[in-house]
Amino acid sequence: MKILILEDHPIFRFGLRHLILEKWPDAKIGEASSLIEAYPKIKSDNWDIALVDLNLQDTQGVESVSRLKRVAPDLRILVVSLHTESAYATQILRIGAKGYLNKENATEELIDAIQKVISGKLYISTSLAEHMTHLLIDRNAKLPHETLAVQEYRVMLQIASGTKIIQIAKDMSLSPKTISTYRMRILEKMGLTSNLDLAKYCTEHKLN
Repeated sequence: MKILILEDHPIFRFGLRHLILEKWPDAKIGEASSLIEAYPKIKSDNWDIALVDLNLQDTQGVESVSRLKRVAPDLRILVVSLHTESAYATQILRIGAKGYLNKENATEELIDAIQKVISGKLYISTSLAEHMTHLLIDRNAKLPHETLAVQEYRVMLQIASGTKIIQIAKDMSLSPKTISTYRMRILEKMGLTSNLDLAKYCTEHKLN
């Protein structure tokens, strides 16, 4: 089994490695603290799964998954994050990740999550399943950010983090005009008026 750990905190990487080797002593484990560090490892080997944090040295939020899928479309990704499932999980799954695990539950659920993802299934925790069921039953209960399309969501997070439109366009391989259009749609859908409002919203809902 080959598992790549993409996580910028050495102590948490150590903890994940320990849990994996307890279950699979012969597993090959690769480590990276950033996307730039991970890219050559992804291209040089066939990994069964990548465990990916959302807050890395060179990207944050759904961008980490989006960029990895761009480089390695077939890579199975299990997100392991401090953010609650309701903040990111539905968007992450839409982008192509195969599961979402809160770091607080990693000790109890990591092995089961890895096994499910490697076997071709999605890993959805009990709390995430409850959240998704709630959204299906009552679509009017969606929070404003949950009404955004995937691309809009990505743009929202980058704007909220202070990234300039030109840089967002470069990161997403789109034109600045397209990003500006996304920005207007986002503000309209969420009932906000400025980038500062977006930043406050994301902070309040723990999206950054």
